[in-house]
Amino acid sequence: MLTQSDKKNLADRGTPIETIEHQLAIFQRGIPFTNITKPCTIRDGINQISDSKFPKLEATFNRAMSSGRVTKFVPASGAASRMFKSLLACCTEESSSSPLPQSEKDTLEKFLTRLLDFAFYEDLAKTLASQDRKIEHLSAEGNFKPILEALLLPTGLNYARQPKSLLAFHQYANHIRTPIEEHLVEAAAYARAANHKARVHFTISPEHAKAVQEHIQSAHQRFKQNDIDWAVTCSLQKASTDTIAVDMNNQPFRDQEGNLLFRPGGHGALISNMSDLQGDIIFIKNIDNVVQDHLKEETYIYKRVLGGYLASIQQILFGYLQELERKTLTSLELDDISQWAEYALHFTIPQHWKAFDLKHRIGYLRQFFHRPIRVCGMVTNTGEPGGGPFWVRHDDETTSIQIVESSQVDPYSTKQQDTFASSTHFNPVDMVCGVRDYKGNPFDLSQYINPNTGFISQKSYKGRQLKALELPGLWNGAMAKWHTILVEVPQITFSPVKTVLDLLLPAHQPLMKTKNFSCSKIRTIS
Repeated sequence: MLTQSDKKNLADRGTPIETIEHQLAIFQRGIPFTNITKPCTIRDGINQISDSKFPKLEATFNRAMSSGRVTKFVPASGAASRMFKSLLACCTEESSSSPLPQSEKDTLEKFLTRLLDFAFYEDLAKTLASQDRKIEHLSAEGNFKPILEALLLPTGLNYARQPKSLLAFHQYANHIRTPIEEHLVEAAAYARAANHKARVHFTISPEHAKAVQEHIQSAHQRFKQNDIDWAVTCSLQKASTDTIAVDMNNQPFRDQEGNLLFRPGGHGALISNMSDLQGDIIFIKNIDNVVQDHLKEETYIYKRVLGGYLASIQQILFGYLQELERKTLTSLELDDISQWAEYALHFTIPQHWKAFDLKHRIGYLRQFFHRPIRVCGMVTNTGEPGGGPFWVRHDDETTSIQIVESSQVDPYSTKQQDTFASSTHFNPVDMVCGVRDYKGNPFDLSQYINPNTGFISQKSYKGRQLKALELPGLWNGAMAKWHTILVEVPQITFSPVKTVLDLLLPAHQPLMKTKNFSCSKIRTIS
């Protein structure tokens, strides 16, 4: 099936032939649905931490942070096009000759009347001024198209093609901040070692790499203080993590030159970037999940609590691993360890556990314990699209906690769909990951992926239909074999910007009165 030219191409990409063979096999057999048994709920998979425990957990975390163990990992390659989807639709030629749908009209009206409340307003006004247009006049007239073009298109600010990381998100008294700058400010609060260095890593897209790196350098200089510095690194999603496309008969898809076609593997590919960091305690937080300064301290508390919870679990787990390494434990001691694992790590004791001799019981526990740990901050589900935490039953009849997306659930099973719909909490909004073992060695994170997860979708290439494979998601199948601990956190820790209007929410606005533009009935003027 693969030619010599294909094999050379794979070698150049850094993709093993075995990986391609595995992907082709997935297309042939399909991806099995996840067997969810029930949602994780408070006291049944999701922990609540009382305020009285916060000081001790924060102190535990601060010791780990001061010793230089912490890195902040920010997936930042996402484009802003979805953020401006409704406004882009209003900007098309079709909008000029046909009425706008009500939802897009509502978005546009709110956008225009609240223009002054966007951090990018001054830049937008200057762009229009360079075209001999006044933004306030255009808005008052309802002449929205020049405003949208100046904001979204390459002839203006080109926001629709920029990464979210570079957009003007937040307005302060004497400056504005991008998401990158907000993450640098955050890192100073919970990723700063005793040497005053805060380590931050951004994953970025190749097409914006130069602009992002220049912006980071500029921000670094502007925010640098005597008592804080940043060690900032960036990485690109690797070509080796792209997945092969197939035709509708599950045969390798080839372009007009006969070359294999590859597609990006999705955010699950970032597990490779994360592994390359060789970190210790890694905070993961999406680029658009930031808040204004006056709200930050409350979010910091929960970052430190989650980090302290992770460090506390590690202390116990690593101690048990050292005991198991001695191999001189009694049956009673092993029972105590397994009971802790059942309670703290959701360890499923096999039915034949008691039938094992001591040697095999020790080996079984050591194997189970020896894996990365993640503590996930979970907010209640308020109707946002996405997955959530569930108890999942595996083929060996064991159960574990997994983060499950809707695409992983059998659409033809009423029982599975009802179980999925009963979820009380959303995808993790923060993750604190322990990626070194009890001897201080970094885990090879590729060994803890469930390869039988992911998603097959139908796409097209130059008018031809194809199937594409998305790798196991970063917090789904890519971390399926980790120890997973869920902790409830308040809604304030989750303030993503999915649409431009989200920037008008309190989390993204300064402490000042809203300023409205007058806006007449929307009309179109070329």
